[in-house]
Amino acid sequence: MRLNMMISFDGWLNLESTRVTLPGQWHRGFGRIVASAGTTSAFAYVATLVLLTLGNGRQRTQMTFVPLEHFACSTVSPVSKRTSSSSMTVDTSADVAAVQQIDAVPKILDAVVRITGMGFVAVARVTSDRWVCCAVRDNLNFGLSEGGELRVETTICNEIRDQGELIVINNVEADATFCNHPTPRMYGFKSYISAPIKLANGDVWGTLCAIDPQPRELNRPEIIDTFELFGELIGTQLELNERFEQSQANLSATQADLLDERKTSELREQFIGVLGHDLRNPLASIAAGMRILLRNANSEQAPEIVAMIQKSVMRMAGLVDNIMDFARGRLGGGLTIRPDTSQPLTPVIEQVINEMRFAWPSVIIETELEIEEPVRCDRAKIGQLFSNLLGNAITYGDPGKPIIVAAETSGGQFRLTVTNYGTPISDKAMQNLFRPYTRGDRPSQQGLGLGLYIAAEIARAHNGTVKAVSESEATTFEFSMPVTA
Repeated sequence: MRLNMMISFDGWLNLESTRVTLPGQWHRGFGRIVASAGTTSAFAYVATLVLLTLGNGRQRTQMTFVPLEHFACSTVSPVSKRTSSSSMTVDTSADVAAVQQIDAVPKILDAVVRITGMGFVAVARVTSDRWVCCAVRDNLNFGLSEGGELRVETTICNEIRDQGELIVINNVEADATFCNHPTPRMYGFKSYISAPIKLANGDVWGTLCAIDPQPRELNRPEIIDTFELFGELIGTQLELNERFEQSQANLSATQADLLDERKTSELREQFIGVLGHDLRNPLASIAAGMRILLRNANSEQAPEIVAMIQKSVMRMAGLVDNIMDFARGRLGGGLTIRPDTSQPLTPVIEQVINEMRFAWPSVIIETELEIEEPVRCDRAKIGQLFSNLLGNAITYGDPGKPIIVAAETSGGQFRLTVTNYGTPISDKAMQNLFRPYTRGDRPSQQGLGLGLYIAAEIARAHNGTVKAVSESEATTFEFSMPVTA
């Protein structure tokens, strides 16, 4: 029988004069021994205790000590808090309080648990010599609470602090980089994802990390983008809160600035709540469809299931594109575009139409395209704008009537219109149509409510406009911009 445990002590341990007595329950699992001799130099070792059964039925114990830095196969409990002279320069208690003040953090942690299925999620402050838990969702009974610490040198977060890049591990055993890494074995996890929390100057403040003892499918664009976005949101909110506190003490701060910061914070919290719900639904749909296909790939329902998966993937991609642009536009320096005339715009319009036809084969889309190239624009962003407008028409239009798409260049302007038939937009909904989190006259409709807002922001970045006209029989959205924007 073999038992692994963490031995922490001060000074050197004389093995020849040391006798260890273990409680009965330790013969059935793992444990920890902590001894102190009152000296100032601390050393950590991993002890492997082997109970040898001799030929006469008696048992003999054999204990081997290995320095922690050579350790590669043990389970270690979180270390207790400790303060060193070098760590006194960072007030981690203030960092914990700063994270606790962000109302959106609990929603972020809950969203990560739902989206990834991970059992332990934490926001950690990571410095050169400390790893401090600032917020946590612990469904694994890991035993770490707010204010608790791990030895930073035993964490992968320490590597993220140095590199500034996200790390994701689906399965440690199958990962070429981390299969022999000591940290997963030390803390007993097989899947891991962690994104840096960066400040505006590029410094890594800490990490948003998650672990689980089971392998998880984490290395997917929607999960990676969402994790990175959450890290950006936390970093931005930390700085906003710090600015807000400074403005409270600074008499030169204006009331308008304070109101704008509060408004941004409220919008962000609404966004997190909606995101946790709307990304989970298409993920669940894809998972259900894949389970059916795995059981019977030749089923008559296979084409229908594949089409459903394609719709879910497109919806998730649209959600990620919209939320990333929303974050950049509202939390950063505005929406960034890269206009040029090196490639034609018409194929982009046709590609979006073909994607929608494939995902919704029952929807009739009629087109009238008369574009005289070149049009100076960011083609990817124009494609996203058009996708949002066309997706809106499919969602709210009469499924029994066609959607009409028209695009032309004339008089130095590029115009794109999308028309759908069906119930008109009410005057009340029209007033807020291009504001974030607006879902028209059907608030129960799934979606973040960012599509038309992002379309308007893309139009504005191209010195253009998006407007809507809704009458009794038809609703038309028109985007126009200069061809030389």
